[in-house]
Amino acid sequence: MSSEKLPVEQLGELEAAAELAALAAEIARHDELYHGKDAPEISDADYDALKQRNDAIEARFPHLVRADSPSKRVGAEPLPTFAPVVHARAMLSLDNVFSDEEVRDFVGSVYRFLGILPDNSIAFTAEPKIDGLSMSIRYENRRMVTAATRGDGTTGENVTANIRTISAIPQVLPADAPDVVEVRGEVYMARSDFFELNARMEAEGRQTYVNPRNTASGSLRQLDPKVTALRRLKFFAYALGDVSGPIADTQLGIVERFRDWGFPVNPLMKRVNSVAELLAQYQAIGEARADLDYDIDGVVYKVDRLDLQERLGFRSRSPRWATAHKFPAERAFTRLLGIDIQVGRTGALTPVARLEPITVGGVVVTNATLHNEDYIKGIGNSGEPIREGRDIRIGDTVIVQRAGDVIPQIVDVVMEKRPETAVPYAFPTACPVCGSHAVREIKEKTGKVDSVRRCTGGFVCSAQAVEHLKHFVSRNAFDIEGLGTRQIDFFFACEDPLMWIKTAPDIFTLRDRQEQAQLTKLENVDGFGKVSVKKLFDAIEARREIALHRFIFALGIRHVGETTAKLLARSYGTYAAFEAAMKEAAPGSDAWAELNAIDGIGEVVARSVVEFYKEPRNLEVLSRLLEKVVPLEAEKPAAEGSPVAGKTVVFTGSLEKMTRDEAKARAEALGAKVAGSVSKKTDIVVAGPGAGSKLEKARELGIATMDEDEWLALIAG
Repeated sequence: MSSEKLPVEQLGELEAAAELAALAAEIARHDELYHGKDAPEISDADYDALKQRNDAIEARFPHLVRADSPSKRVGAEPLPTFAPVVHARAMLSLDNVFSDEEVRDFVGSVYRFLGILPDNSIAFTAEPKIDGLSMSIRYENRRMVTAATRGDGTTGENVTANIRTISAIPQVLPADAPDVVEVRGEVYMARSDFFELNARMEAEGRQTYVNPRNTASGSLRQLDPKVTALRRLKFFAYALGDVSGPIADTQLGIVERFRDWGFPVNPLMKRVNSVAELLAQYQAIGEARADLDYDIDGVVYKVDRLDLQERLGFRSRSPRWATAHKFPAERAFTRLLGIDIQVGRTGALTPVARLEPITVGGVVVTNATLHNEDYIKGIGNSGEPIREGRDIRIGDTVIVQRAGDVIPQIVDVVMEKRPETAVPYAFPTACPVCGSHAVREIKEKTGKVDSVRRCTGGFVCSAQAVEHLKHFVSRNAFDIEGLGTRQIDFFFACEDPLMWIKTAPDIFTLRDRQEQAQLTKLENVDGFGKVSVKKLFDAIEARREIALHRFIFALGIRHVGETTAKLLARSYGTYAAFEAAMKEAAPGSDAWAELNAIDGIGEVVARSVVEFYKEPRNLEVLSRLLEKVVPLEAEKPAAEGSPVAGKTVVFTGSLEKMTRDEAKARAEALGAKVAGSVSKKTDIVVAGPGAGSKLEKARELGIATMDEDEWLALIAG
């Protein structure tokens, strides 16, 4: 009698180990047939019997449980929290386009960057943009080791135990897979499964879910993998992350390898060669959208050849070789009940529409943005009429638009339904929070009035102060878990000095102040408790050291977004160097010239940063903050052995062997800093035909100059 037919209680250890190996392989094969190829060979009952026998053997021999065991898909213990995972290669988001003309611009930008005439010689892939949750699954020695969410693109959440519950995802890769490979794709919930789940929830008298995407996201973040397993999540593989060896030379080839390895891939992916073919595929996928059993919100276009992807490279937040062509926004009609004014961290007064609740794209919308006071009046950013000059009034029936995750906005008014009592909206000229004067500044460069009205109260205005704190702890800044919008509102409004948070440094003294407290213990406040307070304090302690670009971004300097913060961090290297330069950078100084020479930093940004460091209040808060936290030295680009790492390079004149954009991208990939103008800190000037004043200044300053061939020889060596 074979060991397969023996009762479990009669199996010996060697027989049990052999059968567990066989069961793991057999169940994995049936998972691939069912989910990947839609061609099951056995009934559900027979499949369940295999899994039950596997579970019974493991229960008797727990020390023999394998890393690729089918039971690990549903049987892991609940996790206390999700650990961070640093991505070996950043998971960047895609830029979006919304019109045929923007698609032409995208394709044109690829040809321009590569210096090729637009002759349809470059192939692209076009595939549905799945409305799910991005995932990176890492395999080492062909076994799954980690699965992580996108997170902020650099660091995600470890959800390996939950990903193991998705039977369509292989636990083990075949022998032809590299030793290290990261398979990236989208986790989603099928519409049919979503509707079935909601029907079950409704029958049980429980609250139903809003849409499949949010349900999939919530399911994947369950601390108990058994809950995730019940949600029937699915997966499409579509991209490659870190890999120890080549698996294909095209995007389509990568996806075909994924399919061969047993991953589900989208059957609507297609390779095309022209804008017309891209748009035709967009139209075809759009027409098929209603019949799909999963939600999509557009079509993703990618350059097919991987060597061209490598040359095109990345911007700070997105690849140059891919974009997402979004489907048109969904619209609905509702009534405008009122207009509220919100005050942001930079003092901007933003009008928000209060709406009669309406469902748009499967989401209940009660608020929508109105942008600014000119938008309400029917005036565009350049002073031109919009909506044919129709203003927006309280009581109007309005058209609300929502596209994907974009904030809903009011796009037009139904004039036939305007009530006689409706009057033009009077935008406030005083801050509704602190009463300070609210003004529209004159833009220095253009002399035009800014479209945004701003409170002049600064930190006197509590709205600006509290919004600054919310920005400080936000995901791309200090990212302190447990300090969300609600908690910041509570701490800021608190009158007890042993508990309040009025400025950023107060966050890092909260634990010390609480240790002195006798009666006003945070753990006794509704919504906290001992466990959550400990987690909050631990999260704060974990941010005593922080990446330089995150620190700069967290300061909330006007015009300094995440991308600009990374540029500044990379250019100055340390916080001490950055702060010293900003304090010295008066217009006309060398420090001012060096700041403006950073490629991507214009005069508006430079002036804003310098003004920030002139304000005594800001310096006082910074001084206290730097006693509590340490901004780390900026991470240097991975450019081992590069002859230009750390050097500042200026390109001037015409380049003949590559485009200016490609030259800049290649220099930065080798660890160089690319500046837009020549200064004393410039190391190399690469001069092509037609070089003028920059070349002359380089010679005056004694800076090394070279032509394009010399530059290419230098970086090749």
